Amino acid sequence: MRSLQDAVYNWLTIQVVADYRPDDASANETADFFYEMLQSDHQVKEIEVNCENELYQVTCHTSEEVRKLRFPAELIDLMLVQIKDEPHKFKNYS
Repeated sequence: MRSLQDAVYNWLTIQVVADYRPDDASANETADFFYEMLQSDHQVKEIEVNCENELYQVTCHTSEEVRKLRFPAELIDLMLVQIKDEPHKFKNYS
């Protein structure tokens, strides 16, 4: 089983893309898939995301605990930056 940190990283990276491209069915389906993994594998009931000072701060609530994770924005936003820089390589198949 992957760690909660790995699962949140995967979800957040694609969720940032899905938020930027709400009509991108692939991005939204993938974000939903990773969110379902957070729920089933890690029992995440609620997740809060804040980005400030070049840092994503994620709070995960489970029935047993609250976990706080931090990720550099540069790392999370890498896929989105690539999409913005070379949109011809990332067609939107809605």
